Amino acid sequence: MKNISRLEAARFLSEGDHFAILSHRRPDGDTLGSAAALCLGLRLLGKRAWVLENPEITTRFAWLHEGLTRKEPGPEDTLVSVDVASPAMLPEIFQPYLGRIALRIDHHASATSFTELEVVDPDSASCAEIVWDILGAMGMEGSREVAQAVYVGLSTDTGCFRFANTTAHTFATAAACAQAGVDVYRINQELFETNTLQKLQMQSWIVGNMKLLPGGKALVAIPASVEEKIGVTEDDMDNISSFPRSISGVRMAATLRQVRDGAKLSVRAVPGVDATVVAGVFGGGGHKGAAGATLHMGLEDAARAVEEALVRYEI
Repeated sequence: MKNISRLEAARFLSEGDHFAILSHRRPDGDTLGSAAALCLGLRLLGKRAWVLENPEITTRFAWLHEGLTRKEPGPEDTLVSVDVASPAMLPEIFQPYLGRIALRIDHHASATSFTELEVVDPDSASCAEIVWDILGAMGMEGSREVAQAVYVGLSTDTGCFRFANTTAHTFATAAACAQAGVDVYRINQELFETNTLQKLQMQSWIVGNMKLLPGGKALVAIPASVEEKIGVTEDDMDNISSFPRSISGVRMAATLRQVRDGAKLSVRAVPGVDATVVAGVFGGGGHKGAAGATLHMGLEDAARAVEEALVRYEI
């Protein structure tokens, strides 16, 4: 493994021609926006590039990949992953390609290297910012389509610039996107100001079932049966873990969702509190403000284990 600079990554991509781009499981706006931006940018630079179809993509972001996807990489393709912190974050359908991925572009501080070359910048709020810089170093000038995908990535990973990971570079990239013609108001309204009734009902359920712990900590465990009864979609549940953290006095919140292989843990924390400490107990990772893990156990057992980890962590 060799961590290279943005400029070195630009040179590496400039030397190639055929590319296939991979995103992570339960894809969010950053991995999907980064993949779309890299694909579009490479095409503008005369390269042949595709995004590999992610079977877990939802309607909220599916429009980003229209006209960009293919099911499998060709034998001549160079594989690049975006916003993928570890092999476990790749969808099952992408696991067979692990040995072929030549370049990883990422911004997770807590990560597992799995490629020969990687551009990892934990100081970047989003992977999309890194992609924007690399394409710029390759000579790509402002493109509205590329900028739109980048804006989706950086805005979703910063909570519309509200999270502590937001930097001056984030704002500079957002400004460049706006200068390229992105309708930032429309995207912000669709992604951050529009809720379904089901999402609001789920938030109401969380308020009624959340467990408040000493030291400004909170825990909520959501059974699959509750999600089914309310009728929420994956889009409704996107970033739902930030909701309990938004309650006054809560400095760290852990949210568990019952999934097929156990329980999915998402931890959110305010500046000065490290979410990776709790997620790391269960083999997970991420950022200080947002981290996660998968617990291969029943929801009740997972809730007890996470509560113990929360109690042990002194804020």
